[in-house]
Amino acid sequence: MSSRHIVVIGGTGYLGSRLIPRLIERGHAVTAVVRPGSQATSVPGGRVVQADPLNPASLTPHLHAGDTVVQLVGVPKPAPWKGPQFRAVDLVAGRASIDAAKAAGVEHVVYVSVAHPAPIMKDYIAVRRECEDRLQASGLRATILRPWYILGPSHWWPLVLQPGYLLMEHIPSMHGAAIRLGLVTLDDMLTTLVWSVEHPPEPIRVIEVPEIRRLGGRL
Repeated sequence: MSSRHIVVIGGTGYLGSRLIPRLIERGHAVTAVVRPGSQATSVPGGRVVQADPLNPASLTPHLHAGDTVVQLVGVPKPAPWKGPQFRAVDLVAGRASIDAAKAAGVEHVVYVSVAHPAPIMKDYIAVRRECEDRLQASGLRATILRPWYILGPSHWWPLVLQPGYLLMEHIPSMHGAAIRLGLVTLDDMLTTLVWSVEHPPEPIRVIEVPEIRRLGGRL
């Protein structure tokens, strides 16, 4: 495995703060992009730079040819009533990262989207799909991850839905949705993100819930 330079945009968030130590442990050089004024001033074994994740001109100086960019900026704890926030943050940040990555000529972009279609979270899905479309049109090598709900610290409540998922998986008309919108663990996601970074596609790859679960046992 060769060492890569990885720029994590959203490095202080729920996924980013846990992903960065794993990448460093595996020998990668990591730069965490944080908002100006952020309290995060250091990353053990990595470096921190300040930039506006909503502004491609602010991001571009920190990206270089050959880099891998992991885009993790988004509204915390997505909910159906947060549509305006999704459009103001998730959409703008997604566009900015993609445009900055293209301008810098980076090697690979890893983007965390969301499973779809689904009967709820329509605004969230619409925003993430628009970013997916922009990424696919950019010509960049890219990996798109599509989890539905990630189980982990302070995010355990969906476990009560597990019996319903198991039931739906055995009903032919519901089987596809139950698998596509299944639950994944935080460890599954982090392991899949690391694997994605270390295995850039040619030219684009989409990883759905079943593969996130499968890849979760690899590293």
